[in-house]
Amino acid sequence: MTHDLSRRALTLGLAASALVPAAAHAQANRQPDDNTYSQDEIIAAGQRFFGTGAAGLATVVERVFEDLGRPTGYIQGDEGSGAAGVGLRYGRGQLRLKNRAGTTRIYWQGPSIGLDTGGNAAKVFTLCYNLMTPEQIFERYGGVEGSAYFVGGVGVNYQRRDDVTLAPMRLGVGLRLGASVGYLHYTR
Repeated sequence: MTHDLSRRALTLGLAASALVPAAAHAQANRQPDDNTYSQDEIIAAGQRFFGTGAAGLATVVERVFEDLGRPTGYIQGDEGSGAAGVGLRYGRGQLRLKNRAGTTRIYWQGPSIGLDTGGNAAKVFTLCYNLMTPEQIFERYGGVEGSAYFVGGVGVNYQRRDDVTLAPMRLGVGLRLGASVGYLHYTR
């Protein structure tokens, strides 16, 4: 009987010790950070920006948070694009960083190539990761269009350069079918 109790205590102790690092990691990911936005803050800002048309916004934001965590900033803007094998995209918006007051006006443009045809106009809400100063965004960011999550009219893809990741979420009108590879160049 004592032997069984000792074995159970040892098993429970080992199981608990295995769970402690996972629980500590999960707790660390939930801790508020003065330099990042919470999921609730992002969903609220996205709903204000997109309005009632973004039925799938919360689901898409939840997926991006699972993949990338808490963003340091976001961009609210609009863009137009078109493609017939070769595509072009132009946009403009305001960058807001959690650790800075005010916003920074930015523009973006870029080509794409692929099995892509059509055109669209969209509102764009981009989550920014590891972006600590506005100057960091003024670069080219590569990405793949068409491999995005698409829920309730909201699509998202990821663009990366060095340690910075951008996750543009688009909600718009038009018809654009296919997949393409390209980049966006963010400028002043």
